[in-house]
Amino acid sequence: MDIRSLLGKQLLFFDGGMGSLLQEKGLQPGALPELMNLTDPQTIRQIHTQYYQAGSHVVTANTFGANRLKLRGSGHSAEEVVSAAVANARAAAEQCGGDAPRFVALDIGPTGKLLAPMGELPFEEAVDAFAEVARAGERAGADLAIIETMTDTYEAKAAVLAVKEHTKLPVFLTFSFDAQGKLLTGGTPASTVALMEGLGVDALGVNCGLGPAQMLPIVKQLLEYASVPLIVNPNAGLPHACDGCTVFDVGPAEFAVHMGVIADLG
Repeated sequence: MDIRSLLGKQLLFFDGGMGSLLQEKGLQPGALPELMNLTDPQTIRQIHTQYYQAGSHVVTANTFGANRLKLRGSGHSAEEVVSAAVANARAAAEQCGGDAPRFVALDIGPTGKLLAPMGELPFEEAVDAFAEVARAGERAGADLAIIETMTDTYEAKAAVLAVKEHTKLPVFLTFSFDAQGKLLTGGTPASTVALMEGLGVDALGVNCGLGPAQMLPIVKQLLEYASVPLIVNPNAGLPHACDGCTVFDVGPAEFAVHMGVIADLG
């Protein structure tokens, strides 16, 4: 099933965090969580399975940082890590069985570098790195690409072009805004909608950085301008560090109340 056939017809639920759960299972600060697709696939599959069992329609493969720039020096290629990650998510979907729609999303996060001229990474090199991930994800059997946690519209453009020009995957994209509704490089909800709809994304929205209460004003702005379906993937409140781990203070009941308000907005 093509996920685009369900857009606008029903609420679709994504999974939640991966890195915070892996920290609970012993992932050390500074370690690459994507390498656990190779070193501890059982743990990754278990997390994916639990998300499907909790009602997620879309589970996000553990590929957020699986690009050549972040993997440099790890001894593993993007192709190798992405292939293992998508296979782990697909195995979880098959294990759950049933008739419910279950999709595997290729997760594409930022390179961690600023693009020129603000930084040193050439636009074409960013496109090439993202394209390598996108091709590997499509070959491995991903159903869609979710480009997320973007704070720079120029890098987001590079990622979208990479996926659209090198694969046939549906493209979802979410930005991470600050509490004032601005991106790191100054973009606003209105400007991101204009740019991303112009590039032909299938759905767009906001993720990470903020809890659902803090995201609400941004979501309202996105709804005012967007003509494509919206994605809202907040944190469980504002994150903070405790004993070397990232923790969140909003519990399930409070989170559900906030998300109910957002869902009622459409």
